Amino acid sequence: MTGQLTRLCAVAELDRTDAETYAGVLTDSLGPVARRSLALPPPSRSFLSDDHTPVEFSLAFLPGAAPTLRVLVEPGCGSDDMAENGRTGLRAIREMADRWKFDTSHLDRLEDLYFPASPEGPLALWCALELRPGGIPRVKVYLNPAVAGQDRSAETVQETLARLGHRKAFDALPKADGMLFVGLDLGDWKAPRVKVYLSHRGLSAEEAGAMPAMTPAGGREQMARFVRTAGGYTAEDDAELPVRRRTLTCHSFTETATGLPSGYTVHVPVREHARHDGEARDRAAAVLREHGMDSAALDRALAAVTPRRLSDGPGLIAYVSLVHQRGHPPRVTVYVSSEAYEVQRPRDAVPPQLGRESGR
Repeated sequence: MTGQLTRLCAVAELDRTDAETYAGVLTDSLGPVARRSLALPPPSRSFLSDDHTPVEFSLAFLPGAAPTLRVLVEPGCGSDDMAENGRTGLRAIREMADRWKFDTSHLDRLEDLYFPASPEGPLALWCALELRPGGIPRVKVYLNPAVAGQDRSAETVQETLARLGHRKAFDALPKADGMLFVGLDLGDWKAPRVKVYLSHRGLSAEEAGAMPAMTPAGGREQMARFVRTAGGYTAEDDAELPVRRRTLTCHSFTETATGLPSGYTVHVPVREHARHDGEARDRAAAVLREHGMDSAALDRALAAVTPRRLSDGPGLIAYVSLVHQRGHPPRVTVYVSSEAYEVQRPRDAVPPQLGRESGR
């Protein structure tokens, strides 16, 4: 995985010194798991990826710029239980804070809420590193709202927002089938965000465009076109998105006065829309071109991660997302799986009906 990261750094136009630094950061974040042979089974059934690899890469695209590389890690993936997983994750974040001198006060305010003695749910803490020139990343953490039980997820999210000063924000969230993650920006961010990730079963393109309480000019139709393109269907197709996994939306909050979100993202699980990654790549490339972004960089990134043929199976491209953030141009992010343990077999056809959700 460090080799994949090093090659992806070149795609993101990070120099060799930064690439070596970030490869070391990834190794440190995984702890003893980083030295574990990939010939062995995964260290745990990590919820982070389909084959339980505790690492996922993503590239964020803007027009006229090299993509920004991010890596998502589960520091506690080698733990025996979810409580230890959370404690390991907290230690990793605090070690990063000491190393890079950033503030963890927002996470500290939530420690008793998200790290009880007997947590429930599929994850405890994930850490995302946005890799910047100079060897010091921006840091984000992702927490589990179902930690006290799935039926208390909404209560946990509401308490989270209140503790962080966003007392009106909960009422701005749309209806959803589930509350999957809470994300926090830690450290050097101009406007640190609190993000709530929701899951939606059968979300139509029109519903995706109309959902946020904030929408830039022309944003509703732009978002609807994105969902159709990434999902591989047209307005004449069924209104419901023909996928087995739920579509995710992310609602970002930065200011506390109005309670309205400042950002809105739709994550389409493109691996469930396509028979293989050749189709997924074409959909992602079409989204990038439509928004004036470099689809050639996507091809270089996929080649940096694996030499396999895209037609060998789906799952290398996990999600494609479109971000609307107030005061910023739209951003497209493509999520790329490490596939350290397994490559899925190609499908004969894309299933037309919704089914059981698994993975992120």
